[in-house]
Amino acid sequence: MTTYPPARQDFSRSAPVRLWEDGFALDPYRYYDDLRAQGPVGWAELAPGVPAYVVTDRRAALELLHDTETFSHDPRPWEATVAGDSPVLGMMRWRPNSLFADGAAHARYRTTLIDTFDLVEPHDLRARVHRAVHLLVSRIGPKGEADLVGEFARPLMALVFNSLFGLPDSQSERLNQALGTMMEGGAQAAAGEAEFGGYVLELIAAKAARRGDDLPSRLLDHPAGLTPEEVTWQVFLTLGAGHEPTANLVSNALSRILGNPAYYSTLTSGARPVMDAVVEVLHHETPLANYGVHYARRPMTFHGTWIRAAVPVVVSYGALAYVAEREVVEGRHPKDASHLSWSAGPHACPVKQHTLLIATEAIERLTQWLPDLAPVLPRERLAWRPGPFHRSLTALPVRFSPRSPDQPGDPS
Repeated sequence: MTTYPPARQDFSRSAPVRLWEDGFALDPYRYYDDLRAQGPVGWAELAPGVPAYVVTDRRAALELLHDTETFSHDPRPWEATVAGDSPVLGMMRWRPNSLFADGAAHARYRTTLIDTFDLVEPHDLRARVHRAVHLLVSRIGPKGEADLVGEFARPLMALVFNSLFGLPDSQSERLNQALGTMMEGGAQAAAGEAEFGGYVLELIAAKAARRGDDLPSRLLDHPAGLTPEEVTWQVFLTLGAGHEPTANLVSNALSRILGNPAYYSTLTSGARPVMDAVVEVLHHETPLANYGVHYARRPMTFHGTWIRAAVPVVVSYGALAYVAEREVVEGRHPKDASHLSWSAGPHACPVKQHTLLIATEAIERLTQWLPDLAPVLPRERLAWRPGPFHRSLTALPVRFSPRSPDQPGDPS
């Protein structure tokens, strides 16, 4: 077991930083400053009455993410302490899938995901993204104005992931609404979780009865022999983890691009790749702000803080990104040029190349068809969705010259 310095503080009687407040969505950096003032590990609430330790130091985060002996991903001891209607349970309750497993069980689940997604060829995924962008631009292009969150980034992910998982376009809005409600962690989170759970159960029942050329069918037929219940929860994880953070990645990148006209012109002219903007978001405004939830297997000291068992230990990817961006703004070279948006250790994102392809292709195709996108509001006036887990815009209103993707000379 890793040995850490003696405990410097016990937060059990301290006032937590409340990440569920509306103010956190408005200005998360003030909250990150409050957490960082407490040391490498801060004390927060993810929802009213749901405390958590929040890691805001890079070195401490890396140690946590790699230490499988001291920490577990199994939340069941914690669940026994939480009210059954807690709004964060949709994101944190135990399910038999790779996110909440350790050791051999985790390796088995993770292998099925990697093997299944490895069968998705890049050219096929690119074609699915192009088709989805074409459909959405057909809707918004002639209007000359749009909300690039509600009318592009979020429905785009629903279309792409429904396609990969063998569902028709007509089901996309149901997926989009259920996931958005669950992620925000508010009063409607339980309803969102129930709707999304029903969505996945219906999908797996259909694929169990009749296979198709899609990811759930491949999981059902994988040599690891997953049960239908295990496949259900693998799909629950991958659909959620694929849709929400990738939609946020696209909209956050678009907001940064459009908020800087000089930057935008280099991208639309081809002088600078869209990947630069996407990677910039991963470095400085990561779409999944606070997650990577662990639990100490026994009470212990971690980086000067007494950690109780059955209390979540959360990695603040958002706080780490904030520190890196502040160093750049202040003219200092970041201490480490890499980022942790993909997490690290055994639970690092297994499909990051797929995510990058979806995000970059979506932005490239959109800006090719609508090359004069202009923001309606300055970036500092944009609104952000509430919730402790994500960094997600409520809307990104833009104007542009009305255009149809079927006009001559458009990308094909």
